[in-house]
Amino acid sequence: MLRPSLARDIVLGILVIAILALIPALVPSKAFQDFVIRVAAMALFATSLNLLVGYTGLTSFGHGMFYGLGTYSFALLMQKTSLSLPMAFLLTLLITAATATVVGAICIRLRLIYFAFVTLAMQMLLHSIIISWVGLTGGDQGLQGGIPRRVVAGFDLGNQHTLYLASGVVLVIGLIAMRHVVASTFGTSLRMIRDNEARAAFLGIVVWRVKLAVFVLSAMFAAVGGVVTSLFVSGAYPELINWPISGDAIFAIVLGGIGSFLGPLVGTIMLTVLNDVVTRTTEYYGLALGIIILVFALGLRRGVVDFVTERLGFRPSGGVS
Repeated sequence: MLRPSLARDIVLGILVIAILALIPALVPSKAFQDFVIRVAAMALFATSLNLLVGYTGLTSFGHGMFYGLGTYSFALLMQKTSLSLPMAFLLTLLITAATATVVGAICIRLRLIYFAFVTLAMQMLLHSIIISWVGLTGGDQGLQGGIPRRVVAGFDLGNQHTLYLASGVVLVIGLIAMRHVVASTFGTSLRMIRDNEARAAFLGIVVWRVKLAVFVLSAMFAAVGGVVTSLFVSGAYPELINWPISGDAIFAIVLGGIGSFLGPLVGTIMLTVLNDVVTRTTEYYGLALGIIILVFALGLRRGVVDFVTERLGFRPSGGVS
């Protein structure tokens, strides 16, 4: 029997999917569908990063390595093998999990800024390999040639509308899964480690094992976002695994807030809108976006969702406070 909270989340998820399915019938906009696909990919990535930042107290500057690894692994498996799309997806998750296990085993025993910068170094190393291995990855030109065999159970993911609906479904399922990770006893262990690692160890929690588990789990959810992006761009490009992509996820968390589970989703929507507006209105993209984020950071002193919930007197559900 389903727990009441899980049943509630499933009902809400079905409602969201129904609304997403209805919108194109009322407002047939390809731009909106593109927007939702991009938000779905980045929201999965940003929320997975918040499992580390908000719930475990591990600030990673290199989490984008797993997002990019998801794009490249999936695209290469589809191009170089005869695997079906579902099998390529599952193998992508296994590749990401194996990589995250190795990287995590190196990083999790480090603390604070050392953890952050070693994860960044790992991402830069992986990016260098992608750029250098031209014969396999296409180097700085990216992985060309498209994604073949996109039909799954009669649904053609090469069609924009179908990919739009599939991205919405994947986003909802991913968010529900992560929501119930943080609401479980495992999630309680994460918060105990974040609040007082020494006390958590005293109470019998094997800290390194829990940290490694959440590191691998968050990497796999980031890779799911990477797969969505790979289907959207029909390939993979070095920009998707370079260090600024990790900064985008961090910006999304900062804008939305780490104190609410939905903060990264809200932050992703805001950041995507800001990206679209700023790039259309000025050539000084980095400067303008930096000023806007600075205004939010200094003006609210917390993410938008955190600010609103605090003003309304609500305690974030499943959040980090």
